Amino acid sequence: MVPKGLVSAIDEQPPIALPRAEDPASSRERRLSIVRWMAIVAWAAAVIYRTMTDGLAFNRELLLLYIATGLLAASIGRGRRMLYVIRDWLPFALVLLAYDVSRGAATLIGRPTLWHWQADADRWLFFGTMPTVWLQERLKLPTAPWWEVAISSVYMSFFVLPYVVAGVLWLRNRDEWKAFVRLFVGLSFAALVVYALLPAAPPWAAARCTAVDVSGGPSGPGCMFRSARGVPDGGLLGGMHTSQDGANAWVERIAARGWGKLNLHSATALIDQGQASVNLVAAIPSLHAGMTAAVAAFLWHRVRRGWRPVLVAYVLIMAFTLVYTAEHYVVDIVLGWAFAAAVICAINRYDAWRRERPMVNTVE
Repeated sequence: MVPKGLVSAIDEQPPIALPRAEDPASSRERRLSIVRWMAIVAWAAAVIYRTMTDGLAFNRELLLLYIATGLLAASIGRGRRMLYVIRDWLPFALVLLAYDVSRGAATLIGRPTLWHWQADADRWLFFGTMPTVWLQERLKLPTAPWWEVAISSVYMSFFVLPYVVAGVLWLRNRDEWKAFVRLFVGLSFAALVVYALLPAAPPWAAARCTAVDVSGGPSGPGCMFRSARGVPDGGLLGGMHTSQDGANAWVERIAARGWGKLNLHSATALIDQGQASVNLVAAIPSLHAGMTAAVAAFLWHRVRRGWRPVLVAYVLIMAFTLVYTAEHYVVDIVLGWAFAAAVICAINRYDAWRRERPMVNTVE
């Protein structure tokens, strides 16, 4: 006979749970999650290895490849997101391709290059003073000072920041990403049309060429590829009458010089190579200035208020950088800002029209 207490203890024991068969869907999801994280780790390792051996990615095409492959790795096992990566990021690749061939389009159309108008406009705006010459006379030293590291970083941010912003938005909110891409592509292609129809030389080229060299408005005269040293009267830009002790007494293209301060000579060489391979007479409007202003405007209501002074400072420092380093005239920058404002207004008006259109159809 079994004791009564033992019977009670047996009755109180919970039933033995039989092992359940694993859900095939959850098992597949777990395997895909493992594959996804392995792909992300492999991607990160490849990027880190390449950065340690070959340097930072200052090339826009390489940066775009990094971002796209990283997004592909993060999209494994998430429906059609891998296809969306390829489809969604094609516009950026097309913009880069169009920018590179815009010089050929200008040559094909046969429009003469503007060499004098921008310089004359800057002199008129500043009562006979050429801002680039004035700044390099007073600020340029024989070797890059510490603050030129910041100058080079700000200049190069144009080739990095828009793609990083797009990558973050794509991961967080594709509607926001779509809005940003429309702005980026719209501004880029609007500027490219102007580059093809109205090619314009930058200040560093004007400092290397004389009026005789550019008679007839050539887009790629030989004078562009020589030093400004010894060019009579500072070329079209005008000569430097003073300079800091030991500094070169002629206007130089020094946007990448700050990287030498950090011994990033390979980065400097890569930047110089990239500058030489793109459209050299795409100065009006300044896409550097326009895109910087457009990114700042896009982020203005999407960041905390404390970050807004940073956005304003970024736009202004970029403008200073472009003038000081002889990349753009002041008038180029003002036109770049105007282009950005025009594209933003056009997009906003189109969005408002799209929102009102269903209401009109409903009323009718």
